Amino acid sequence: MKNYVVILVFIFAFSSCKNTEQEQKKAVTEIIFKDIINEDYELHKSSQNANAVLVLFGGFPESAKDIKREFKILESAKDNNISVLYMNYSRKIWLEQNELSQLSEQLQNIFKTNQLPTDNIYIGGFSSGGNMALLISNFMTNQNSKIIPKGVFIVDSPVDLVALYNTAQKNVERDFSSSAVEESTWLLETLGTQFGTPTDSLFNYEKHAVFTSKTNNINALKNLKNTKIRLYTEPDTLWWKENTMAKYEELNAYYIKKLSESLHAFQFKDVAYIPTKDKGYRSNGERHPHSWAIIDTKDLINWMLN
Repeated sequence: MKNYVVILVFIFAFSSCKNTEQEQKKAVTEIIFKDIINEDYELHKSSQNANAVLVLFGGFPESAKDIKREFKILESAKDNNISVLYMNYSRKIWLEQNELSQLSEQLQNIFKTNQLPTDNIYIGGFSSGGNMALLISNFMTNQNSKIIPKGVFIVDSPVDLVALYNTAQKNVERDFSSSAVEESTWLLETLGTQFGTPTDSLFNYEKHAVFTSKTNNINALKNLKNTKIRLYTEPDTLWWKENTMAKYEELNAYYIKKLSESLHAFQFKDVAYIPTKDKGYRSNGERHPHSWAIIDTKDLINWMLN
């Protein structure tokens, strides 16, 4: 009888230890995300040391809320222990030097205040937000910044400001749709007021653009030679022709491909041009190749973590 008691005690003790170990393991591996929302950004922060931090810039004039609605990456990011920072920073197509300094300081303060890890940072943006992502990544990589991204990506961004000006002129001349004419008129006024025309003031455009295909100028990206870069676009020429009468040579996709070719020619280390097909849809179901949805989120996360 005594032996049975000893065996039972041992079984109970072993079972208790095993349960305790399982509970401790569960407590260690359970990851909770905290939502931090203010006027400058929305942060979905991992309770553990995140595997990566993803910083996102919306297109003109997207807010953090708009990015979350259009870019369905948050749940997958949480599943992979990635903190996501949505910036309320848009309504810009280029950045002046003082704006680069201010944005860099703002990002550093956000990371410091929220104790975000800085060893695996990725920055991306849609449309004009992609210009922001590239420009600020290039700026911070050359500064004494603790925020140096390992990778940066764009989604159908207007990287060439000269091309943007010229296409806007053609849209006004075509007068195909009131919305296209309205946007193009605003672009001509904005770019013309700030820089003059490309014919008379090409230097001003080169100085502020991500890329100028006419002169093969990539000075705005020179510090990203060893940074992973992805260039997403959906060159659906039929859709653009039917909806705007635009030719392929007038699309963002055309100049993004040219940018990719230039970066390869200048021996940038890791550049991927990623054209997609039939993936561009807005959250309301509207077909539009100029959309966040062209990104394969699973593939993007794998790129970030490997």
